[in-house]
Amino acid sequence: MVTTIQIDESLKGKLDALKVHHRETYNELLVRLVGSFKPREDVESLKETLEIMSDPDLVRRIADSMERIEKGKYGISLDELEKELGD
Repeated sequence: MVTTIQIDESLKGKLDALKVHHRETYNELLVRLVGSFKPREDVESLKETLEIMSDPDLVRRIADSMERIEKGKYGISLDELEKELGD
């Protein structure tokens, strides 16, 4: 099914500027643009990640904790926990 939509000239100009080649149809352009969007959950997750990454102190603390875990200097192993709990 084909349909017609109305857009103003300034939006048409912006769409024209987004075309990858002059013969790309508006339908092809819109399919490409809509296909590049992520679901809302992905966008929210990205925002949260950016908030964390923009806090240098928090990023440093995370990196320090990861380093301690890798060196075995943080917490106890699952085996040790099981022994401690008596399982």
